[in-house]
Amino acid sequence: MEGGGGNLDAQIEQLLNLEKQMRLSSDVAGTKKAATDILELCFKAGAWKTLNDQIVVLSKRRGQLKQAVTAMVQQAMQYIDQTPDIETRVELIKTLNNVSAGKIYVEIERARLIKRLAKIKEQQGHIAEAADLMQEIAVETFGAMAKTEKIAFILEQVRLCLDRQDYVRAQILSRKISPRVFDIDASKEKKKPKEGDGVVEEAPADIPSLLELKRIYYELMIRYYIHNNDYLEISRCYKAIYEIPSVKENPAQWIPVLRKICWYLVLSPYDPMQSSLLNSTLEDKNLSEIPYFRLLLKQVVTMEVIQWTALWNTYKAEFENEKSMLGGSLGDKAADDLKQRIIEHNILVVSKYYSRITLKRLAELLCLTMQEAEKHLSDMVVSKALMAKIDRPIGIVCFQASKDSNNVLNSWAMNLEKLLDLVEKSCHQIHKETMIHKAALKA
Repeated sequence: MEGGGGNLDAQIEQLLNLEKQMRLSSDVAGTKKAATDILELCFKAGAWKTLNDQIVVLSKRRGQLKQAVTAMVQQAMQYIDQTPDIETRVELIKTLNNVSAGKIYVEIERARLIKRLAKIKEQQGHIAEAADLMQEIAVETFGAMAKTEKIAFILEQVRLCLDRQDYVRAQILSRKISPRVFDIDASKEKKKPKEGDGVVEEAPADIPSLLELKRIYYELMIRYYIHNNDYLEISRCYKAIYEIPSVKENPAQWIPVLRKICWYLVLSPYDPMQSSLLNSTLEDKNLSEIPYFRLLLKQVVTMEVIQWTALWNTYKAEFENEKSMLGGSLGDKAADDLKQRIIEHNILVVSKYYSRITLKRLAELLCLTMQEAEKHLSDMVVSKALMAKIDRPIGIVCFQASKDSNNVLNSWAMNLEKLLDLVEKSCHQIHKETMIHKAALKA
């Protein structure tokens, strides 16, 4: 290779002169051909340093054509996988990255280069560096990039943020993707571009399909919500995965997902959304395949007190089995939270059946000490899950909400109005009967 160095330089010089002539005469095809030929020459000779130098030189020449720079970058990107070692590969990517920086006509190529460089950094164990590199690129502003490639790029940004435990940034990035984008029918979406619209490039072959991206998106969101112990959102994410056709057709895939939906719904604090999801899941015909979980949801929906010890003994084995299934364990706090949810359910049941109850009897129904029962009840009142008052000296809990004086007066006024209406109707009926009786006597 050393022997052919002079010959290579002479050939490059000759092509540079040709490129200059073509560029000055504004011959786009000729300039592109000359520039790519120089790169091809360096690649075949294995002169990687010369290749990097020539890319920089050609891109900085006065009045260089955009088409030539684009062709050069695209040509050089094909050589990345054929570099002899990782150092040469990184150097070539960095050179191309510097050349394409700030040039809107090669923004897509730059995004792909950054993604490849981040992958290398991640393989070397530099997660933070890889995440910082990816965050430099705002692909959502790229009009010519395919939708699936944009989504894949943003999901990669989110994944790296989660890997480095930067949960705030991960949430900000995830909001760039609207979940509705996964429900759009790709066949209906393809429209003929209008005149003046930019041409959208085809996504590379290694970019997953929209449904695969949907699954990746929700799996990443599950990781984020697990960190926050947001059980309701986790169950909604699993519900979205469950609705994917490829998952619903395969029992080996949907059974673990449906199990997770059931567990996380039971672990979620009571609210209208949780109640709605519970009832819709209970109506799912597939739940008959896992009767244990159907029974669990039935118990939670039914307004009856659940004995915690009996429930835990029944479901402890199933709870432990989740570790070996899709998505892993339910979380470190899951067992404690499950007990908390059962206690909350029982307090709600008691509030439906009793207007007043002694604290001692409430503690007996909840299988807790009086102090624990009072604590759980107070927590629910603070979170506005129910209305209650505790008279501690006499130990009575009142579940009736205190009425405002205006409301009391309004209710009295309504009651009086109803009473007067009834009196008036009764008088009318009596008068009517009297008239009929008199008419009958005269006849």
